[in-house]
Amino acid sequence: MLPYLDEERVRSLLRIEDLLPVMERALVDLSAGRIVQPTRQMLKAPGPGAHFAAMPAAGEVAMGAKLVTLYPGNAAVGLPTHLALLVLFRPETGEPLAMMDGRLITELRTAAVSAVATRTLARPDTRVLAILGSGVQARSHVEALRLVRPFEEVRIWSRTPAHAEQLAAEVGGRAMPAADAVRDADVVVTATAATQPVLLGEWLKPGAHINAIGWAGPNGRELDGIAMTHSIVIADSREAVMRESGDVLLSGAKIHAELGEILSGGATVPLGRTTVFESVGMAVEDVAAAKVVYDRLVADMPKTHGGQVGR
Repeated sequence: MLPYLDEERVRSLLRIEDLLPVMERALVDLSAGRIVQPTRQMLKAPGPGAHFAAMPAAGEVAMGAKLVTLYPGNAAVGLPTHLALLVLFRPETGEPLAMMDGRLITELRTAAVSAVATRTLARPDTRVLAILGSGVQARSHVEALRLVRPFEEVRIWSRTPAHAEQLAAEVGGRAMPAADAVRDADVVVTATAATQPVLLGEWLKPGAHINAIGWAGPNGRELDGIAMTHSIVIADSREAVMRESGDVLLSGAKIHAELGEILSGGATVPLGRTTVFESVGMAVEDVAAAKVVYDRLVADMPKTHGGQVGR
């Protein structure tokens, strides 16, 4: 039988620190043309603001597809707004290997990619982290970014002050207004569902690094025009960002490079410049993370199974 791993099982097998080298390889392979990956296919789903998306990717690092739903109204009934299912295949033969819940994988791979970007683009003497948002991505980003920089201060802002206070208490940070959180911060994460800017360029410290990971499609934005046009913009995927990122499309900002190009040495970033990592999320990140889960599942199987799962 083809195994199915629910979120609890995925959580038992996946550690965010294990994803950093895997995400780095996936980004490099994408920019080098070793990944076949169409842009996300989005369908309008029933319900206000609801969408259904298909995200396939194939390469040596992994092969598979994610089916994902976005239902903003779920928050009002205690359900995650993003839900997903991943199917993983063996690249060498095309054999299906496993199905698994994709919600946690989406959460952790996004934060891991931001950690790779922060390690690559943020100043070595980084000390202050500002998080705009208080949901699951905000929480995971604090965990992931602490793996790559020794933050001495974590600042949290949310449109719901009680949520900001709660997250700040959990991560050892301080809740404060957005402008205060961003000013003098070395690294900023925008992890909101905002369709209008929550981060203004006039607040930014010169040389700061921003991970823009909230996604509202081509007609929404988290960063204003000053933040985008006065920064070096790095994309996870040029093609995807130019199709899906309102931050870029509405500001007219130019993409300097893909993160994979910088990681491979094919592009560089001028020293001392403010940088924005525009992350819309990619299928190769999901399937590569799913492969980490599957490999650990196989490694944990009793030897009597001969390293075979669901066969």
